[in-house]
Amino acid sequence: LRIARAMTSRLDLGDLLRLVIEESVEILEAEAGLIALRDEGRPDLRVYAYYGLEKDLLELFAPLLGSDFLERLVEEGGWISPDLTLALRIASSLLGVRLRQVVALPLLVGGEPMGVIYVFRSGSGPPFTYDDRQMLSAFADQAAIAVHNARLYQRLLAEKRHLDAVIENSADGVMILDGRWRIGTANRALEQMLGRPRSEILGRTCAEILRLTTPQGTPLCVGCCPLEHQPDNPRPYVEGVYLTPDGRRLHLGITYSVVRGEEGRILEAIANVRDITRQKEAEEAKSTFISIISHELKTPVAIIKGYAGTLRREDARW
Repeated sequence: LRIARAMTSRLDLGDLLRLVIEESVEILEAEAGLIALRDEGRPDLRVYAYYGLEKDLLELFAPLLGSDFLERLVEEGGWISPDLTLALRIASSLLGVRLRQVVALPLLVGGEPMGVIYVFRSGSGPPFTYDDRQMLSAFADQAAIAVHNARLYQRLLAEKRHLDAVIENSADGVMILDGRWRIGTANRALEQMLGRPRSEILGRTCAEILRLTTPQGTPLCVGCCPLEHQPDNPRPYVEGVYLTPDGRRLHLGITYSVVRGEEGRILEAIANVRDITRQKEAEEAKSTFISIISHELKTPVAIIKGYAGTLRREDARW
């Protein structure tokens, strides 16, 4: 019960395994025990938790941590040895007592072995029984679940750290919105682009922060939000003018990646915000240039057209 409670309140693998091996040794009235796990990509085992042993003596247990021991345990469905095996001889020399038995069981998750639990008992205690083995099996199952959950959690943390690093170091502004368009994540580039600290951005809606308008001043976020008005578009896009706190006008282009639920309701959206002010200025300069050139060409062309029209008149004699 204590282990089950600990598994629901802790995600630290070391603490959980130390609790498992301590309870195992105490309930089985044994002398010592250890839990060894197989790290990903390595065949041999490594001690993760121990009880009744000195840390500087753990390296002497290396013969018990080979992959052949684990494979044997899996094949035999667990192992109770009444004889003085290699494990007993090693443990006896370490503890300075005569050990009668060692009981070992594999830690399995989905039939895949990931480690082993060893419990040693001295000669003064009774021999291990079938009930002892069943009890240890329950502890082994708990330890296997703890290992599996803790490793999943560690993997999740690693992936989150990687994702956070990618978002934080992105050259474009990035913000993550919840289903109510509130900003839950914003990166450094977005802070610099908008001219606002992250403390002012997080927790507020994107419409409240951006307040995009058309170049003529018509609001976009209120009546033309792409997340609401482009329901069939998997990557809604909008362009608008943003006014910074210091009075600068920026043209922003925002592309949204939407995560939807089973009923099509938006659960989350990732917005990639890009400053396209220079691009818009270049387009305006190009448009102005073409307008001026076309105007300047109209005057001489109109004169030439007038003379040509006169020359084509049939009632004139030249």
